[in-house]
Amino acid sequence: MKLTFIGNGNMAKALIKGLVSSYEIEVLGRNKSSLEELQKEIPNISTNLLKENEDISNKNIILCVKPYSLAQLSLSGTANSLYSVLAGTTIESLSNAISAKSYIRTMPNLAASNLKSMTTITGDESLKQSAIEIFNAIGSTLWLKSEKEIDIATGLAGSGPAFLALVAESLEDGAVNAGLTRADAQTLSAGLFDGFSSLLQNDKASNIKDGVMSPGGTTAAGYAVLEKHNVRYAMIEAIEVAYQKALTLGKK
Repeated sequence: MKLTFIGNGNMAKALIKGLVSSYEIEVLGRNKSSLEELQKEIPNISTNLLKENEDISNKNIILCVKPYSLAQLSLSGTANSLYSVLAGTTIESLSNAISAKSYIRTMPNLAASNLKSMTTITGDESLKQSAIEIFNAIGSTLWLKSEKEIDIATGLAGSGPAFLALVAESLEDGAVNAGLTRADAQTLSAGLFDGFSSLLQNDKASNIKDGVMSPGGTTAAGYAVLEKHNVRYAMIEAIEVAYQKALTLGKK
């Protein structure tokens, strides 16, 4: 199966790295030098400049442009399928801009380049299995029943790596402040997140917390400080704000 990427930014690159061993990849973009760099980095793909009235007839398109760039695309013909990673951009908006037989909205994350993306998917049921198969190649997938749900999931699975990066960096800063070297703090942080991921696959977050937090112990003391400074509420609000931003992006 051949996949045609429109756009070659960070998310497209992450997806291509994850999919190139399983699919024939074609990349269409507007910047010649960045396409050449991508070709050097991932030799087993083809790259071409995106033309005015680019014919996408019968192609399987993975759309990886910025949401505001959708209106600027000039495409002709009817694609076989369209898989969009545009945050907040509804299937109605996609169908008004690009002709395709079927439409899918997805929200992968940058872990796609390590085959560890948590990708949410919704759209035409006729493409459900195809979409799951494609995006399973870069990690795990979750089919959602509505576009509202995928907009909410954007704040968690899509933006989540940036939120967790802030947590990781803050924990490392705390360890350095207490006396660890930066290199040792980063090593411990990487190991922590790797191990925590396996725990979360098999248990609820609340159970993991309770299992670590012994009465009057170090974890309880640190946890009380996090609650004092409303870290829990800040995370809840971050997801809500990201969700609302996704809705705003879709209206532009």
